[in-house]
Amino acid sequence: MCDTGTLRPHNCSRMEVNDRRPNPWLAILRAGLVAGVLDITAAIVVYAHVTHAVPLLQGIASGILGRDAFTGGLATAALGLLCHFSIATSAAAVYYVASRRLPFLLQHALISGAAYGIAVYFFMQVVVLPLSAIGPRPPTLHEALVGVAIQIPCIGLAIALTLRRYAPPSPLAHDSPARAA
Repeated sequence: MCDTGTLRPHNCSRMEVNDRRPNPWLAILRAGLVAGVLDITAAIVVYAHVTHAVPLLQGIASGILGRDAFTGGLATAALGLLCHFSIATSAAAVYYVASRRLPFLLQHALISGAAYGIAVYFFMQVVVLPLSAIGPRPPTLHEALVGVAIQIPCIGLAIALTLRRYAPPSPLAHDSPARAA
């Protein structure tokens, strides 16, 4: 397991323990970071056309600050970015917790992740935005299709696949025949 032929000394037993017992908090943070980066990149490209990133991020902050977010400069843009990553990490945490009870969420990450991306989109539209300072604003069909097309790969699949890779196995998951051998 440990490569003793390397020139750098390291603690092999500690590395082996970490390889066997993945940290759920790190898995959630990784999934939130991956999803957050992919989603904000897509939003900046699709909605802000790259050059208008600050107003887009201020728009996210307007969920807390209302219209005043657009007069706050880079500070409110930074708040918007913080809110964005907080939401992405929260979505990852929800998926992780659900995967403890429903192991198929990680076993079938492509299907489950795609469905989760759709669910996150509609949760944001139906619950989060109406309760924010932005208020209810039903999307047009085009906006909904574009939003779902972004949320499936950038949020749902990113979270499901990252957690499948880095999260500890669910205690409810049965050993697959390949692992039993």
